[in-house]
Order: sequence, then C-alpha cells, then structure tokens
Amino acid sequence: MSLHAQLSPEALARLHAQKRNSTISSLVIAFLVIVLIGLVLGLFLLPKIAKEEVVIVTYSYEQEKEKPEKKVPKETVQKKPSSPSASVARVITSAAVANVAIPVPDVEVTTPSLDFGESSDFGSGWGSGTGGNGFQSIPSSMRKRCSSQERMDRLKEMGGTAACEKAVVKALDWLQETQNDDGSWTGKTGQPYPVAMTGMAILAYLGHCETPKSSKYGKTVEKGIIYLVNAAMNDDAKGLISSPGVPGHAPAYEHGIAAYALAESYTFCKEINFDIPNLKKVTKKAGERILDGQTSAGGYVYGLPNGGNSGDNSVGYWQLQALKAFKHTKILSDSKFRKDIRNAMDWLEKVQGGDGSIGYREQSSKSPGLTGGALLCMQFWGEGDSKMARKASEWIRENVKFGEFGSTDSNLYYHYYHAQAMMGVGGKDWDWYNDMVRDKIVKAQQSDGSWKQSIGGHGPVNTHMATCLATMLLEVYYRFLPGTNH
Repeated sequence: MSLHAQLSPEALARLHAQKRNSTISSLVIAFLVIVLIGLVLGLFLLPKIAKEEVVIVTYSYEQEKEKPEKKVPKETVQKKPSSPSASVARVITSAAVANVAIPVPDVEVTTPSLDFGESSDFGSGWGSGTGGNGFQSIPSSMRKRCSSQERMDRLKEMGGTAACEKAVVKALDWLQETQNDDGSWTGKTGQPYPVAMTGMAILAYLGHCETPKSSKYGKTVEKGIIYLVNAAMNDDAKGLISSPGVPGHAPAYEHGIAAYALAESYTFCKEINFDIPNLKKVTKKAGERILDGQTSAGGYVYGLPNGGNSGDNSVGYWQLQALKAFKHTKILSDSKFRKDIRNAMDWLEKVQGGDGSIGYREQSSKSPGLTGGALLCMQFWGEGDSKMARKASEWIRENVKFGEFGSTDSNLYYHYYHAQAMMGVGGKDWDWYNDMVRDKIVKAQQSDGSWKQSIGGHGPVNTHMATCLATMLLEVYYRFLPGTNH
C-alpha cells in the first residue's frame, strides 16, 4: 500500500500564479538590463560625439549704396518651323530676285562681355526698353534711351522739357504714317535717296530705343531694317549700299548713313534675340567697305575708293559715326580700327584752321558749319579732351548761331552735329547752346509731326530729312551719354 500526496486546487492555483509572476519579472529584468547596457554604451560614446565640431556656415555682405536693379528675363523669339516669318519671307524674296543664295541664319547666344565696346561703355543689368525687353549688353553710353524713366530723368537733368519728348513721339508717329510699303522712306518723284532717308529714320527710332520688338513701332522698324538689308544684298554694288541710279557723290553719303543704321540695328537685334536674315552679313560687309575706303591721308571721298591723299569731311563724318557703331557690334576686328582711326584723327588735325574751324577738305576750303561734325567725331574716338577739340568747341561757342527757323544759321544738318558735340562738351557751353536752340526746334514742328526746312547746300533735301534731323537733335538729351566716348 502506497501513499500519494496531492495538492489541493487552491495550492495549485497559487503555484501557477507564482510561475506567471516569475516569468513577468524575468522579462522586466531583461528589458531593464538591455536599457542599462544601452545607457552605459551611450556614456562611453557621448564624449566622442561631443568632441566633433558643428560647422555653421554664415554669409555676410557689405551693404551697397544703391539697390541692385531687378533683372528682367529676356524674351526669345521662336518661329514655327512650318512656315517662315514675314521678315524672312521678304528677305528671301528680295534675295531670290538678286540671284543671291540665302544661308541658314546662325543662332547666336547673347552673353554679356566685359570687353563690349569701350571699357566705360559696359553697363550692369539696367532697365528695359519700350518693348519690355532687358538690354543688359547694350553699351552703357546708349542705355539711358532704353528706360522710359531714365530717359525722362536724363531729359530733365540736361535741360530738356516734356515738350521735347512729346515732339519726338509725334515725329515718330509721322514717320510711321509716311513709310512706304517696301519699308523705305521717300524715293518718289522729288524725294530721292531712299537708302539714306531710310537709314536716318531707323537711327531716329533707335535713338528712342524703338526696336523690332517695340509694341507701337516694332513692325515699322523691322520693315525699315529689312529694306536696308535688301538694298545691301545687291552684289553689283560690291558692298556699297546706295539707292539705284543716284547720281554723283550721293552713294558715299548713303553708304555711311545706311551702315550706321545697320550697325546700331545689329546691336539691338542681337540683344533682344530678334533674327533678321543676312543682317550680320551685310552689316559686316558695309563696315569693311568703310575701312577699306579710307584714303592714304586718313579722309574719305566720293565713292569710298582706297587710295588718294585727300578727304571730304562731309562724307567722312558719316563713315566715322558708323565705325563707332561698328565698334559696339564686335563683328570687326579691333586691329582694323586702330590705324584707320588714328589716320582719321590726324587728317582732322591737318585740315583744322588756326581759328579752330574745320571744313570740307583743306584749310583753304573751310566750311565752318562742319566744325561740329569734326568735334563730334573727336569725342567718339577718345579725342574729346585734345587741343584740337578744345579749339573746335571754342570756335563753335564764338561763331555758331541759331536765328529764326529756316534762316541759314538754323541749318538742321549742321546743328545735328553741333548739338551732339556741345552736349559732349557740357557745362556752360552746353547750357548756352541748349538755351539757344531747344525751344525754337520744338516750336517749328508742324501740326502733323514733321519739320519743313529748305536752305540749300548741305541743308535738308526734303521734309523727311528735316524731320529725322530735328528728331535726333531733340533725342540728344539721352541718345548718348557724354564722358563715355559714346
């Protein structure tokens, strides 16, 4: 007989509860051990982490005196590949008639260059023109014309009036209304020289920063530029841009005026990314023709031949103005300019009279009315402070007059030069000249926006020329900046 011990149900329940409690206690202890181990490891690793330096990047700047101007993003013109633009079509049509092949236009990327024009000509991110496009790469000497606010500020600063600007806009409206269907101006019976007249009109528009992208005058400017490109595409002229059948010495004048307009057009069109086929090609060729056409004496004569030992300053002034515009385009090598410009300045010094006046050719054939043109060209090419420039400005101050509009001494052709030259001199000399001329020019404008002047000689040949000269004369306040060699 054996005895077996048996736990009571109550004891068995207590035993199970004790086991359960032991298991839970074990798990809690294990968890706490793990946490403790983690804390110990953290205490060992924390000093190493604390030793690592936290690099804080800070930025500092010097407060600028002037707030930077907000850069306006450039617009680009994208033409549909399915059909050419109107400008392309017109140029292709003209070139086809002249049996000239049209090359595929180069795609150019406009980037500011620190070597653009003269060192003092480069501006930094300023304003926008009437077309709403930025002109960051346009030489700073031309920049005031491309901001309506800066234009008005400059006008007021230099002694202009609101009436001056109103007259300019009214004249541009008149030019828009009188443009021919082919983009030219004049050329009808009794109104000759369409190439020269178109060049003057384009210079007047660009003087107000009206480009092919301008909202009001854009198509007018584009058509005018295309007309000049088409005229220059005539291979028979061998690079000379002139109207068909013009007589005598007129082609030399026409070429200089047209080349001047094309060079400025190229500078603006490149900046706003507006492609006019063959513009660069004909502009470059026109500039090369001027450089090659200088005489051995440093002047220019009718026909722009290479060689000879003389010069006609009335012709030469337009070539020298054009070359300055070419300097800004950067499409001709600087080495081509140095010798030619030095020779041109030597020529002007040679033909200057003892009284400071400068005429057509030799001192014996002086035409004092052209002294302003010589002084302007000196200023264009860095000789504005020279002895010959000072003598020329003194002569102008002592001899130039502006009587009633239409009198001989009010000749707009001469005063186109005098105004720019005296602006370049500045100071009391400019105040004197501006007070003498400004209000008489504004008052002489016709109700339709034009100016009429018939003087003869080197006076305006028609109403269109008088209007362009008067317009550029009133744009003198902002068209170029004095002191930057233009």
